[in-house]
Amino acid sequence: MKITVIGAGNVGATCAESIVRMELAEELVLLDIREGFAEGKAMDMNQTSTLHGFHTKVTGVTNDYKSTSNSAVIVITSGLPRKPGMTREELIGTNAGIVKSVVTQSIAESPEAVVVVISNPMDTMTYLAVKQSGLSKNKIIGMGGILDSSRFKYYLSEALDCPPSDLQASVIGGHGDKTMIPLTRLASYQSTPVSTHLSNENLNAVKASTMIGGATLTGLIGTSAWYAPGAAGAALVASIVNDQKRIFPCCVYLDGEYGESDICLGVPVVIGKGGWEKIIDYQLNDSEKEAFAKSADAVRSMNSVLEDF
Repeated sequence: MKITVIGAGNVGATCAESIVRMELAEELVLLDIREGFAEGKAMDMNQTSTLHGFHTKVTGVTNDYKSTSNSAVIVITSGLPRKPGMTREELIGTNAGIVKSVVTQSIAESPEAVVVVISNPMDTMTYLAVKQSGLSKNKIIGMGGILDSSRFKYYLSEALDCPPSDLQASVIGGHGDKTMIPLTRLASYQSTPVSTHLSNENLNAVKASTMIGGATLTGLIGTSAWYAPGAAGAALVASIVNDQKRIFPCCVYLDGEYGESDICLGVPVVIGKGGWEKIIDYQLNDSEKEAFAKSADAVRSMNSVLEDF
């Protein structure tokens, strides 16, 4: 089995490393537009194989899509990262052209692949990939909700002083500072609602921290985060190639689910070897439904920029 990661920057290289250390494929192709960049990253990664004990072959290529042919999964991380003070919306103009080109060229070589989108603004780039690829909607998956949920669990664990692994918590809606919806009502700590352990004030603080989690890291390190986004992408790839049937909040194309259509938004889905298999209905209450509708409106506003492409 072959997996391709397009974009050898911080997120792409971290995702690739996580995939090879999990040994999800016999070969991983790392592609970048910069001459020699992916080749160097691949060489560096291969030189860790005896140290980490993996057997996956990593191949780096410069803009050579022929080398990606017959990939089972294509992970797209290409595009400019956010700079301090920059919103995901401001990235649309540049990154839409990049993602459109990447999708067209990669799908031409791997028409049966499942496509994982990490590029920002992720909801809009996932929608672009659905429209551009011609693939079944089930084969295009935006990763964002997995990352946002991991941040949600991190902030909850800090507030509760407990291991994040003891928590169940999901973020749905758009993958943006103002569009994501951390579902505090449904979050649980060892099968008990977190609301029985935290005050409303503390829960609201956790929710607020989650929503600006990406911007917080951008402000601290001067660019977009990469460890958690890369790991989140790899976790999604693992559920696909191993047919794990895990339920992840992912950005997928909606056709009436959650009251929305012709849009890609984060909802809980079952992930298997064919992509996303079904959408899970969380039975949102009225305030959560209202928040989801507002999130959809905001994402549609971003998507309108795609008319120029």
